[in-house]
Amino acid sequence: MVESTVKRPKGRTEMEPHFEEVQAHYDLSDDFFGLFQDPSRTYSCAYFERDDMTLEEAQMAKIDLALGKLNLEPGMTLLDIGCGWGSVMRRAIEKFDVNVVGLTLSKNQCAFGQQLLDGLDTDRSRRVMLRGWEQFDEPVDRIISLEAIEAFPPERYAPFFEACSRFLPSDGRMVLQAILGHPLKRWPEMGIPIVMTDLRFMRFIAKEIFPGGSVPCDEDIVNLSQAAGFTVTDKQLLDEHYVRTLDLWATALEANHDAAVAATSEEVYQRYMKYLVGCSDFFQRGISELGQFTMVKG
Repeated sequence: MVESTVKRPKGRTEMEPHFEEVQAHYDLSDDFFGLFQDPSRTYSCAYFERDDMTLEEAQMAKIDLALGKLNLEPGMTLLDIGCGWGSVMRRAIEKFDVNVVGLTLSKNQCAFGQQLLDGLDTDRSRRVMLRGWEQFDEPVDRIISLEAIEAFPPERYAPFFEACSRFLPSDGRMVLQAILGHPLKRWPEMGIPIVMTDLRFMRFIAKEIFPGGSVPCDEDIVNLSQAAGFTVTDKQLLDEHYVRTLDLWATALEANHDAAVAATSEEVYQRYMKYLVGCSDFFQRGISELGQFTMVKG
């Protein structure tokens, strides 16, 4: 969870997707992730619109919240960057009657997502592609990306927004959900002491959970998207919803300890428990935030 200090790259160099880093996390084991995810296999912050919602209901509420900001119309094409196991695309087809294209760097997610979409009763186009946005160059009407940008190195942020702008028409819309960090120099003024345990946890996330990635700051999202031709029209913070999501994931994983170890190992189980519990703590204390940004081109 190291905050970025983004500098605009001078040229588009080394623009191959980081397959190995992403697959190290997401291709660990579908069975393992299924032990703590809800049945929709959604791996991002849920939205507890009501206190009595189950995790599955809250994940659907989050998906509906995000899709509802895109002004989708039947027949449009929606691009899902970092599409996970396909729950957002499935909902978009079922609720808005759109064509979908999903991009993922995970072999497991690609196979699972395509099988999921193939089972839908629709004539709309539905493709899940094992590639990054760096390898994509097709026109689409809308873009959604839920917690994928954290897997990008900071130097990819500007090219990412430039690519999204290029994919969209002049009136295109995009919803981006991202975990946000704060520069260390701001921590004291926010009332957050700088202690070694927090710094070590940030290094743990960067090395053991999401190698090659980095958590953006709010300014990264706003300034770099604006430079690419977007206007951020709305930012909705969902911090408390991520605390609850992470706590539910941790509780479910702990309850399935034996199955988790059988699917992976005791070391992997302990690593992910540390990750889920520690991230919940970061959101509770304001070290991390979760923002859902609505962007309009032009």
